[in-house]
Amino acid sequence: MNKKQQGTTLVEFALIVAGLLLLLFFIIELGRALFVYNALAEGTRRGARLAVVCPMSEIEKIKSAVIFGNDGSSLIAQGLTTANVQVSYLNTQDKEEADGDNVSYVRVKIINYNHPFLVPFIEYSGNGLLSVPEFTAVIPRESLGYAPTTKEYPPC
Repeated sequence: MNKKQQGTTLVEFALIVAGLLLLLFFIIELGRALFVYNALAEGTRRGARLAVVCPMSEIEKIKSAVIFGNDGSSLIAQGLTTANVQVSYLNTQDKEEADGDNVSYVRVKIINYNHPFLVPFIEYSGNGLLSVPEFTAVIPRESLGYAPTTKEYPPC
């Protein structure tokens, strides 16, 4: 090897490893974001299922179930709180809100949530936050907590 080229192997190795590490971290971060998206979709389905069988007064418990956390913040999605969850009781699918016996559908939404995304090469809404679309689940009403034999609400 020529005396002028003694450090070139190390420099080439450093450039290639830096590129490969960047690609690896991008893949890991993308996988984490997809996991959170899947968890948010599952959370809305889970909350809607709980909302159709629990009393309408148990909205805070339903919201906690949606975000997979009991203290008002999510264990899975960083920055997601119960304030990002909207539970609506509807008289027809995607129409007007209802109460009591007029309820035909339950809609659970995750709104205004921005997911922290660490890869700097993606176009996103500034401050390292990736805008997340609204996740919605709508299911037909079931018991809404009414137990016909005891006339009391079951625990949710």
